[in-house]
Amino acid sequence: MKLNKIRENVKSIRIKLFLTLAAAVTSIIVILILSNNIVLETFFLYSKQKDLIDVYERINLFYKSQGDSEKMREELSKIAISNNFDILIQKNNYINVYTSNREFGLSNIEINKILESTNKQKDTLYNKENVSIKKITDIKTNLKYILLSSKLDNGYFLYIKLPMESIYDSVKISNTFLYFIGGVTILVSAVIILFISRRFTDPILELNDIAQAMAKLDFSKKYKEAETGDEINNLGQSINEMSEKLEMTIKRLRSSNIELERDIEEKSKIDEMRKTFISDVSHELKTPIALIQGYSEGLIENVNNDEENRKFYAEVILDEANKMDRLVKQLLELMKLEYGKREFNNSKFNITELIKEVIRKSKVMLDEKKVAVEFNETKELQVYADEFYIEQVITNYIINAIKHAEEINGQKSIKIYIEDKQENIRVNVFNTGKNIEEENLSRIWNRFYKEDTSRNREAGGSGIGLALVKAIMKNYKKEFGVENKENGVLFYFELDKTKYNIQM
Repeated sequence: MKLNKIRENVKSIRIKLFLTLAAAVTSIIVILILSNNIVLETFFLYSKQKDLIDVYERINLFYKSQGDSEKMREELSKIAISNNFDILIQKNNYINVYTSNREFGLSNIEINKILESTNKQKDTLYNKENVSIKKITDIKTNLKYILLSSKLDNGYFLYIKLPMESIYDSVKISNTFLYFIGGVTILVSAVIILFISRRFTDPILELNDIAQAMAKLDFSKKYKEAETGDEINNLGQSINEMSEKLEMTIKRLRSSNIELERDIEEKSKIDEMRKTFISDVSHELKTPIALIQGYSEGLIENVNNDEENRKFYAEVILDEANKMDRLVKQLLELMKLEYGKREFNNSKFNITELIKEVIRKSKVMLDEKKVAVEFNETKELQVYADEFYIEQVITNYIINAIKHAEEINGQKSIKIYIEDKQENIRVNVFNTGKNIEEENLSRIWNRFYKEDTSRNREAGGSGIGLALVKAIMKNYKKEFGVENKENGVLFYFELDKTKYNIQM
């Protein structure tokens, strides 16, 4: 709608420009016609007045130099014909010496009537020394003409008559010509004005389109520079420069905004991590703190004087303190993993050898729980990951399997095996025992989730192990999980065998 309105405004400008230029051309033509009607007669009279005086001076000079001769008469005829004058020269007794037109002959009575009529009309154009030029109206024919009356130096009287009809004819012809020229000029001007108006308005429309695109933050449109070098072209260049600067500024603002959002998000994550950490620690440390407090008070008050019992109290306090230390460290590590604050030092290593090492470290616990382990893999399998964190994953899976292993066919057993795929491997840890309830299959990965709360403290667990596994594997964006199997539970995770498949 806005674009259509702009186009309508541009068309309105084009029409206004067309009408303005057309009115200007028409006004000039009207002024010329009016000037022709009003001024032309006056200008013509002034011009002919000068011509009459010049002729008078020439004739006066001819008579001085040549006198009344045949050559003089020929000269007078040429002057009369070339200027469209009627020339009459008389002596004192009104006898004609020369006349260019036989009908032009003035008697004493006629001259007096003309002079009287002229004085009444007050149409004297020039009156100086022996020369008088007057505008005369013929009483008989009612025709107007200009009459010069003068006395030559040789005593002759000179009369020169010029009909005014020639002036009126000239004005009429001039006006007719102006009407014709005016009409043609208006038509030609209309075409030219249309072309000019389009040349003015098309760039304006283009600039409006660019401005509209800029308003929508689209800086792809640019004004095509013309070779005219006029103000509109300069405006287009300025808009192009403004568009480029705005685009750069907005890009910088967006970049700064993204960085600011990251900073805010980072700050929000840190605040959330701090709150979660404080909440988790305060929740999980209640029991060990209470135990330490109780046993400490017992030692202080000498509840039991037996050395062996006092040693037991001290061992409980030390054990709970160690558990708190491990818990805090595990929580800190989990927070860093969950909020992306831990960098992974990835490298190639032998996953087969690492599993064997974790089994070796768990031998005491395996013997204590009387759990048999089956791991028959001998092939060297290279993976690309952080060996330290993958060791934690394997350790948590194996410890979790040892804790929950139950006798099936008279034996507690754990089976570990590796599936070698094209680009990755899958490590599986199976333990005999009860299946996990379906609604708890997803909950076991949450921090501090304890399926059997009564046995968890006795077994020394904190409920963070599987949450650590989840955080580590999510950083690698690889598959991991748990499945209920016949006579037991299977935990698994996957790793890439080559570096280019790692997505950090």
